[in-house]
Amino acid sequence: MTVKVRFAPSPTGRIHIGNARTAVLNWLFARKHGGRFILRLDDTDVARSTEEYALGIREDLDWLGLAPDHSFRQSDRLASYDAVVERLKASERLYACYETPEELDRKRKRQMARGMPPVYDRAALTLTAEDRSRYEAEGRLPHWRFLLEDRPVTWHDLIRGPQSVRGDSLSDPVLIRGDGTYLYTFTSVVDDVEEGISHVIRGEDHVTNTAVQIQIFEALGDHVPTFAHHSLLLGADGQGLSKRSGALSIAGLREAGIEAMAIVSLAATLGTSDMVAVHGEMGELIEAFDLEKLSRAPVRFDERELRALNAKLLHSLPFEAVAARLAEMGVSGGPEFWEAVRGNVETLADVRLWWDVVTGPVTAVIEDQDFVAAAVRSLPSEPWTVETWREWTGAVKEATGRKGKALFMPLRQALTGLEHGPELAGLLPLIGRERVLERLHVKR
Repeated sequence: MTVKVRFAPSPTGRIHIGNARTAVLNWLFARKHGGRFILRLDDTDVARSTEEYALGIREDLDWLGLAPDHSFRQSDRLASYDAVVERLKASERLYACYETPEELDRKRKRQMARGMPPVYDRAALTLTAEDRSRYEAEGRLPHWRFLLEDRPVTWHDLIRGPQSVRGDSLSDPVLIRGDGTYLYTFTSVVDDVEEGISHVIRGEDHVTNTAVQIQIFEALGDHVPTFAHHSLLLGADGQGLSKRSGALSIAGLREAGIEAMAIVSLAATLGTSDMVAVHGEMGELIEAFDLEKLSRAPVRFDERELRALNAKLLHSLPFEAVAARLAEMGVSGGPEFWEAVRGNVETLADVRLWWDVVTGPVTAVIEDQDFVAAAVRSLPSEPWTVETWREWTGAVKEATGRKGKALFMPLRQALTGLEHGPELAGLLPLIGRERVLERLHVKR
């Protein structure tokens, strides 16, 4: 069987880290098994779906390295949905209902007051042709429900294990609204059938929905995909993430300087024993990926963990991986500069600070002119290497008697204007003798 999975966001907002996690799990599963990754835009909500968000979703996936093998929009498939509706009506699995939202709400409240589950009572099944004509004469438009079979629905979930949901514990789902538009429960099944989706990997909030959709698959006489429901991602405050709030959007994280591989790496490993690992390449993630590693417990996402992982990733990257981006930033220090500063960056934008430290101008901090004068007298001639710092500080130590922080901190402050930063052994050859003398206030 060819593995085929799909990521199905609605273009009603930009995707956030929670949505991205679902995309990452699907993409990795497809690549792990030599399969295909499909992007389906669930844009049947005409009022809130926009082309801007659709383009934004594609842009986010491309940037994350999750480009789909194929994509389509639900709004282009209305004819397919119409044809399946007729099949379900013909088999008497789809029936018209005329209750208003207010009437349905009163029914639910009465049932709950009696200690009964708020399940639809199927009153519409007893309507006569005359009843339906009367309702329609009143201006009521029918919504259409799928008739569930009153039996347990079971499946083996690749993450949650054996699952069973009683059909009689569920309301017959509405598949078509009164205005004739289709709901996700229905369109998703039709799309999965026609696209030949083999595995559906999605959030655990769809578990009950899966029981309904399995019955729709079976009613259509089609193969039922294998399901895997991952735990939901919560914010650091324990609350759910909303793409409409803009919280932790992929676009926002990108703008904040977070690397795509840091996001993908964390999304793939959240809730697993591999969470502390950083992966610089997709191939490493694919090789390590296994749905069975995912925890069933809700997982909290802390942006501080992502930023720490981002720094760890940058610290491990070779110059070749960032060379083009450094050039775009106007940073021309080459491999020597990157090796010197990469351990002191949390985002790639931080290199700008250290490039400015190298090239100047720098506001030197000098508190002891006699000490600086001794340092100048001990300054080696060029050419300089990474050994020059050790040689110079050794000579200054011998000349002044200073050691430890009393030796190194005044030199760092005089050369960089800062009390912290990359090892000066790497920076000193890049700064060069002429700029060092300028910062030590020696006029040439």
